[in-house]
Amino acid sequence: MKTVNQKAWLFVLPVMVLVAFNALIPMMTVVNYSVQETFGDNLFFWQGLDWFEQILNSERFHKALGRQFMFTGLILIIEVPLGIAIALAMPKKGFWVPVCLVTMALPMLIPWNVVGAMWNIFTLPDIGLLGYFLNHTLGIDYNMTQDPIAAWVTIIVMDVWHWTSLVVLLSYAGLMSIPDAFYQAAEVDGASKWAVFRHIQLPKMKQVLTIAILLRFMDSFNIYTEPFTLTGGGPGNSTTLLSIDLVKIALGQFDLGPAAAMSLIYFAITLLVSWLFYTLMNRDEQT
Repeated sequence: MKTVNQKAWLFVLPVMVLVAFNALIPMMTVVNYSVQETFGDNLFFWQGLDWFEQILNSERFHKALGRQFMFTGLILIIEVPLGIAIALAMPKKGFWVPVCLVTMALPMLIPWNVVGAMWNIFTLPDIGLLGYFLNHTLGIDYNMTQDPIAAWVTIIVMDVWHWTSLVVLLSYAGLMSIPDAFYQAAEVDGASKWAVFRHIQLPKMKQVLTIAILLRFMDSFNIYTEPFTLTGGGPGNSTTLLSIDLVKIALGQFDLGPAAAMSLIYFAITLLVSWLFYTLMNRDEQT
């Protein structure tokens, strides 16, 4: 009878303890604030579920949540197909493989606050290279500081530039794991490029695409630094995503109770939608 060695858990245990310590204590603090009211001097008054009811019935929360879902939906619709297309176009052998991989990885190495500041300077209508080019060379009336549509286009393009590389690298890894025998069999059968993609490449990339979609959903749904540095949530509240609105409530207005309740609702929505994504994408394997 084969014995199972469980000693490997001893190596994982310190990491699990550290993660639990860093996650549970802040979570307990947030839960504590979400059911109480404080006016300073470490005095707390029981509030119950009033903050949760207030947030769920707030029109401000609904609008910010709608903007967040719209941003995340646009990001996934653009970045996933674009990342797959770039991965398919990248060379599989030769000198250009490491060049392409390093080039793809470069945007992800830039800190998030630097990305926002860089694109802010780049797109300013008078002094930014892109802003000046669009306004004075092409004659397009572009001003992300005053036009909500221009602001939305800018933050979408910024995120596509920054994070499509993640989808590209994961898709490329999935493509490189496909044995040559599959392509040889498809060539013998006279399969078209679309047939090869539909029946060979896409199924073999399913696992990595699941990871890519989950990572991009969670990251884009919780994004804060880049759009805040770029637009500050403006013009007006047009680009005030849920994360930006949460920080405004917590730090700008110092309403710790509503902010804590909102953060827990935010956390629950992220977990729920991530679970739905994962369940739907792996439905065939579970049946």
